[in-house]
Amino acid sequence: MANDNDIIPQPANPMDAKREIIITRVFDAPRELVFKVWTDPNQITRWWGPKDFTAPFCKLDLRVGGEYLYCMRSSEGKEYWSKGVFREIIRPEKIVYTDSFADAQGNTVPASEYGMEGDWSEELIVSVTFEEYNGKTKFTLKHEGIPAGQMSDMTAVGWNESFDKLAEALKLL
Repeated sequence: MANDNDIIPQPANPMDAKREIIITRVFDAPRELVFKVWTDPNQITRWWGPKDFTAPFCKLDLRVGGEYLYCMRSSEGKEYWSKGVFREIIRPEKIVYTDSFADAQGNTVPASEYGMEGDWSEELIVSVTFEEYNGKTKFTLKHEGIPAGQMSDMTAVGWNESFDKLAEALKLL
């Protein structure tokens, strides 16, 4: 039986593996709660970002066409801002949104501004699904447009560390 830290392996597709990341996790919480913790700014600031990062700022307008602006801060104090627009929302099943590097004012900036190497798209696409799974939530994230190689690997590690924090946050609710 899966627990909240299980990662369900995805089949490898050599054509897409370097431009998208797909991560599936099972959280020991009802789907509605996982959806709420994913979309409530007060909850997002408790878990967003990799291990040793905080999320000091989160603003979002959860509607199709609505925008978000998030900040992650490293333990050294470096801030990483991102922004996007919600393209699809099916409560509590699915969210699709754009994802771009930004500055604190919400202006799009190139990934190189944050020292990110590689051929980053200016606008990435993130899709998340929330499925009922034996009384728990099967959560799948697909992040498209990530450069191949080290940046893809680092992004996957960051997402998984963030999901570890999300699993811990869910235990407290």
